[in-house]
Amino acid sequence: MTPDQPAAPRSRQAAASGRPGPLAGAAARPRPAVSRGGERSAAPARPQSGRGKAAATTPQGRDKAGKGRQSAPRVPRRPAIRAPRRPSKGSLLDALRGAQQRAKKAWDRPLTAYYLILGGAALITVLGLVMVYSASQIKALQSGLAPSYFFRKQLFAAALGGALMLLAVRMPIKLHRAFAYPLLAASVFLMCLVQVPGIGISVNGNQNWISFGGPFMLQPSEFGKLALVLWGADLLARKQDKRLLAQWKHLLVPLVPAAALLLGMIMLGGDMGTAIILSAILFGLLWLAGAPTRLFAGVLAFAGAIAILLIKTSPNRMSRLACIGATEPGANDQCWQAVHGIYALANGGWFGSGLGASMEKWGELPEPHTDFIFAITGEELGLAGTLSVLVLFAALGYAGIRVAGRTEDPFVRYAAGGVTTWITAQAVINIGAVLGLLPIAGVPLPLFSYGGSALLPTMFAVGLLIAFARAEPAARAALAMRQPALRKKLARVRRKTMRRRVKERPSGER
Repeated sequence: MTPDQPAAPRSRQAAASGRPGPLAGAAARPRPAVSRGGERSAAPARPQSGRGKAAATTPQGRDKAGKGRQSAPRVPRRPAIRAPRRPSKGSLLDALRGAQQRAKKAWDRPLTAYYLILGGAALITVLGLVMVYSASQIKALQSGLAPSYFFRKQLFAAALGGALMLLAVRMPIKLHRAFAYPLLAASVFLMCLVQVPGIGISVNGNQNWISFGGPFMLQPSEFGKLALVLWGADLLARKQDKRLLAQWKHLLVPLVPAAALLLGMIMLGGDMGTAIILSAILFGLLWLAGAPTRLFAGVLAFAGAIAILLIKTSPNRMSRLACIGATEPGANDQCWQAVHGIYALANGGWFGSGLGASMEKWGELPEPHTDFIFAITGEELGLAGTLSVLVLFAALGYAGIRVAGRTEDPFVRYAAGGVTTWITAQAVINIGAVLGLLPIAGVPLPLFSYGGSALLPTMFAVGLLIAFARAEPAARAALAMRQPALRKKLARVRRKTMRRRVKERPSGER
């Protein structure tokens, strides 16, 4: 301390040195407040400062504080057991609303339809390959073939269909529109060849196949579905650009006559199931084109009258109609296939008897790997497996409707709606027949049943939907933004793999 600096109070010196001063205890005491009348009132105690705490921790402070009282032993308290709080109704509703908003936000993303179509079609095709291999082994052995005979053919068709799907994705929309007319002409020509003796082959009473020698056969009516979708979409789009769809003549001609030509050639071979799918595509295109209710109802009534006439004039079709909801094979076992399809679903239970453990495929159920593969799926994978297939088809249908509803291009709208109607109607007819709710129409389950003639055009149609989903402006922008990020990620992976390879080299290598 310099001589010019005044001496600090003793208490402050003591506090600075850490020793208690004479004013340490007094500083911690509350001072009485003086009112205006001169009376003193107790003022609230101020919190202790650092000096008071320092004084209380010294031995002298503890002696002064401990005078007149004794420390009692502390008894530990048991922690109170509280019941878990139950969420109130308001919190549950808020959680549900939040989940609904998150799900709606996820559904509204630009690439949702793209991922649903690509993922749903891929999963249906892969699961179909597994079930074809499981359901066709006994059938192949009974025919003197290798157990994997049908599976290898289906796998080859799936690989070829994958190439066609990739081609459809890469093709521009203008090329799709130009491809519609040659495809329609080729389909009509092949359907004419089916009726030529020596070229056309009858299978299960329906003459709608062309043999190319050996096991390779082709069903032209399956390609007629794709031709009607593309050609009808291009025709309606051109008429909409010219504002001619408001007149019912331009709406029906030449779309309905061309569809009637395809239907007549299919019915000459006796394949009513394919004719029903073709009619569904036609009505789907008319609905998307905005046909008036009276016109739409009139065409539907005319088609229904023709269908009733064709059913009543055929004993085979009448017997199939009588098997709806049957639980017994009936006279001459006319409902044998429908009843054993129900038996297969009943044997599966919740989770099935196991992959490959079906009993109905041992000669009891006809066509276990084609028309009734859904029944074998229910027997081996149970209700869980069949519901999974239904969910995949529902997701594919929803994505197709979304693509058709969000586009501004009329061709894309009609083509996406036609493909969605085709796949959804065929799945409903096949599954309804297996469940005993609809007559057996003899149509395969799309992307799932055995048959290359049905798989190839269907996978090309799925490629159309993928191309249309990618062509949306928002989806195109989202894909463009993800490309740089994907390239960076691939570059990081390559660098990491190169570093690992360098570390794993022996010390003697350079």
